[in-house]
Amino acid sequence: MKEKEVLLSVRNLDVNFGTKRKPFHAVKNVSFDIYKGETFGLVGESGSGKTTIGRAILRIHPASGGEILYKGERISGKISKEMDKKVVSEIQMIFQDPMSSLNERAKVNYIVSEGTYNTKKELSARQRQLLVDQALLDVGLLPEFSSRFPHEFSGGQRQRIGIARSLIMEPEFIVADEPISALDVSIRAQVLNLMSKLQKERGLTYLFIAHDLSVMRFISDRIAVISKGQLVELAESEDLFKNPLHPYTKALLSVVPQPDPESEKNKEILIYDPSQHDYSTDPPVWEEVAPGHFVLGNQKELEEYRKELEA
Repeated sequence: MKEKEVLLSVRNLDVNFGTKRKPFHAVKNVSFDIYKGETFGLVGESGSGKTTIGRAILRIHPASGGEILYKGERISGKISKEMDKKVVSEIQMIFQDPMSSLNERAKVNYIVSEGTYNTKKELSARQRQLLVDQALLDVGLLPEFSSRFPHEFSGGQRQRIGIARSLIMEPEFIVADEPISALDVSIRAQVLNLMSKLQKERGLTYLFIAHDLSVMRFISDRIAVISKGQLVELAESEDLFKNPLHPYTKALLSVVPQPDPESEKNKEILIYDPSQHDYSTDPPVWEEVAPGHFVLGNQKELEEYRKELEA
């Protein structure tokens, strides 16, 4: 079996805000790998730190500790101008809110092509326009839309413009920060299918950030669950749904809507209580309890998780 190629590695990442005297630990000792060509899901409630991790990868938020490696090279902290240009070109982001992420005073032509003014300075105006037209076609929009302003489009169309803005840079890795949460339910499937189609055609790798596990199951190859800045569980999508181990993961799964009305009516909603963990004498560690299945827990909890998988 061919070994998977690691495209991006996050190693013991810490991201702090505030002052040195009163820091706020938004992300604490987070580690994971993302393989080339996969969709890696990062799920958690609001304020859990998932967007902060995405922004740290893009160098929007500086890492306070640990490191981030892209194709084996460090991209966190101080890096060379050449590496910075590589990061800007090859790693792009699709933002959560299609209404506020586009410049209302700029036409679509400039919004989509803006990044190329720094990375492809040699292009003529005609060549740049051709790239914009192709990017719009790739996301299902007409080239003539490039002369319009963002307010002339629906939410779903605006999000497609945001995707086109990323694609024109010819990235290999895209951080998708809740790209469908602000869209109507009827539009969400269209955007998800578009992202899957583009991934297959271009060999893209996604970090897909969301709070909805049902969406994650549809699009992600592997899912990492984050709570209060720490990863608590990581596994292949179907394995996570079939064998959730951490109490927080179980609580998240318990609120996923069921297609069967009777099951939905009778399901039990679980409440996660962090105080149930006693880490005073036995601190938690991030450990692989089964092939590809990682979970956070102390030694007693890890033994229970292993027994649960064997049962």
